[in-house]
Amino acid sequence: MTESDYALLESQFVALVGDETDALAIASNFVGLLFNSLDDINWLGIYVLRKRELVLGPFQGKPACVRIPVGNGVCGTAAATLQTQRVADVHAFPGHIVCDTDSRSEIVVPLIVQDVLLGVLDIDSPSPDRFSEVDQVGIESLCGVYSELQSGKDFI
Repeated sequence: MTESDYALLESQFVALVGDETDALAIASNFVGLLFNSLDDINWLGIYVLRKRELVLGPFQGKPACVRIPVGNGVCGTAAATLQTQRVADVHAFPGHIVCDTDSRSEIVVPLIVQDVLLGVLDIDSPSPDRFSEVDQVGIESLCGVYSELQSGKDFI
């Protein structure tokens, strides 16, 4: 996708959720829109922070790991460092947690509202090195819009 594709996706997301106030509805539509808009992905979902664990939230794809300790795997590393993890080859990532053996690359973006980590957005692809720098910037921007829309709401 290009930068303009991501900008269009942002405007579609804002139009889709409109004035919705329910955090679960917003999260579900966010996941559904992204899963159906991004090419070459096999799993996309949100893990919600509960104490020191990431717990599976709305997702699209095969059944997944339900709980991931903060600091473990790609998702847990993104949560612990509060930094996006863009992994070209998940098999080369130390401590990678295998939920779907078809996944070869992954990007995980922390979801932060008012300096508080709510969870992470996790996207997997069956292709190695699927996610580019343009993808990272675009997905991070989408997550920023998502987080703004979740501000002040009880998160899932």
